[in-house]
Amino acid sequence: MSDQTNDTHSSFLHLKDYLQTIIVGQSSLLDRLMIGLLTAGHILLEGPPGLAKTTAVNALAGGVHASAQRIQFTPDLMPGDLTGSEIYDANKGEFRFVAGPLFHDIILADEINRAPPKVQSALLEAMQEHQVTVNGITRNLPDLFLVMATQNPLEQTGTYPLPEAQLDRFLLHVVIDYPTAEEEWLILQRDKQRHKNPDGQAPAVITREMVLAAREQVNRIHIEEIIERYIIDVVTATRDIGRVIPEWDGFIDIGASPRATLAAVRAAGAHAYLQGRDFITPDDVIEILPDTLRHRLILSYSAETQRISKDMIIKKIIESIDMP
Repeated sequence: MSDQTNDTHSSFLHLKDYLQTIIVGQSSLLDRLMIGLLTAGHILLEGPPGLAKTTAVNALAGGVHASAQRIQFTPDLMPGDLTGSEIYDANKGEFRFVAGPLFHDIILADEINRAPPKVQSALLEAMQEHQVTVNGITRNLPDLFLVMATQNPLEQTGTYPLPEAQLDRFLLHVVIDYPTAEEEWLILQRDKQRHKNPDGQAPAVITREMVLAAREQVNRIHIEEIIERYIIDVVTATRDIGRVIPEWDGFIDIGASPRATLAAVRAAGAHAYLQGRDFITPDDVIEILPDTLRHRLILSYSAETQRISKDMIIKKIIESIDMP
């Protein structure tokens, strides 16, 4: 890596150290959040309540000199509540645009699956095109724009399943599990310390310019053709699982789109960057493949009746295809 790249990389390591002072354990979660930041890739976090999903995203926003906004999604939310709207100015006798919360750098979409379809449609345009359209006028969003969304898989009352098109726009779908007993003890100790010293948080550690520079560096991470071919083999296997796992033929109704291949390369490049390398290894790919594929598969009724999960299928596919 060049000196400039080393400096930027060191700043991101400092950012991770800062995040670890707030979040106990969850190393994989913190890596995924930083991969999203490094690739401008939106992240979907899923897990039961109380597992620090919102806290982790807020910590990331606090570690970057950038504007952040939390949006609590509810069934009565309207598209204009996200995008903004035209307001009539009586003094000037004209309408003026009042920007909504989407015009921030980092968006925390809390309980995203509680928003109705029209709101999801407005968010989809923002995620895919980095722009919003209000009254026929299109306005660009900030260069740093990034959506970190959370959803609770347990509570389904008053929720709307995310459209497949929107799920496909998320770079990663990260599933969060409960901490170990030792980690939970550390959480307790840290919470007690925070109440004793509520102002002990560190300031933001990187600037938005550093983030944009790091994104350019990640785009230059080298990947060998043989690894690219491996990623394609895994992704295409989800469209014809019987080819690699004959006994599970018909278990996937809809496989991953080519966007999964692009996401895997981008995420693997960011993972390599965080490890201090300027090239992608097979281990980088293996590490991020489940999170890039999980939300892009639709299982058949046969798979569900036999209690075959998406993670089981992804793991079996990876094991069945030869490592380069």
